[in-house]
Amino acid sequence: MLTKEELPFCPVATTVDLIGNKWKLLIIRELLTGTKRFNEMNRVIDGISPKVLTQNLRKMEEDGIINRKVFAEIPPKVEYSLSELGDSLRPIINSMSDWGTDYIKKIL
Repeated sequence: MLTKEELPFCPVATTVDLIGNKWKLLIIRELLTGTKRFNEMNRVIDGISPKVLTQNLRKMEEDGIINRKVFAEIPPKVEYSLSELGDSLRPIINSMSDWGTDYIKKIL
């Protein structure tokens, strides 16, 4: 997680810093429907490479947005879910979805 000194002064800038790239938003979108494994997300998030998915998942876990659960079995099993903090983004993502739907309707 960012320290208090590392956080931007502006709350909007803080939010953008935490979720402000295309991949993080799409990862959150997928996890809003429930716990997912790495390969599930890699399949459904069009265009993301395994390396970029890994980088974003690690950063989001570090920032407290997602939880990572490792099962002690072979082959290794890892599941990702939204943390309580991550789930608090649900209304924001839903609003973005509604806005995007309205925009698509208007331009068609």
